[in-house]
Amino acid sequence: MAKHAEKKRQEDFGTEFEEKVLYINRCSKVVKGGRKFSFSALILVGDGQGHVGYGFAKANEVSDAIRKGSESARKNIFTIEMEGTTIPHEVYIEWDGAKIMLKPAPTGTGVVAGSKVRSVLELGGVKDVIAKNLGSNNPLNQVKATFKALQGLKNRQRYMAERKGELAHA
Repeated sequence: MAKHAEKKRQEDFGTEFEEKVLYINRCSKVVKGGRKFSFSALILVGDGQGHVGYGFAKANEVSDAIRKGSESARKNIFTIEMEGTTIPHEVYIEWDGAKIMLKPAPTGTGVVAGSKVRSVLELGGVKDVIAKNLGSNNPLNQVKATFKALQGLKNRQRYMAERKGELAHA
């Protein structure tokens, strides 16, 4: 059932997704017999054409954590609002200690960003953007803040049409 839903989800976007392991954390717990290790994985999935998602999962084995994170990422895919090869406007977001600023950039600039934010933007298909991470160096919070910023983007034409509609009703 899950594989069928995943295939249907990929067919909705009509593209093949690239998967990237952003971060793996090893956690140890001291028990009677010694140390017991568990792992958490932060996985990013995107097609380079405006669709991107992330997943975070924990397991006792690295491979299981990656598999679970990948499944979670494929369920949480969303579409980025873009204007050509960049984002439509500047956005600043604070998320749990992480502060992310994204600014549109002229064509040819490339992705000017730190490692985690860069990965999200590149897999999402944003070609020209300037980003700055202010505050946190926690990978999960950086990714969550970046996603919150990308979800806060609005298409200029749709926004103006909504405003005109509101003015007509007032």
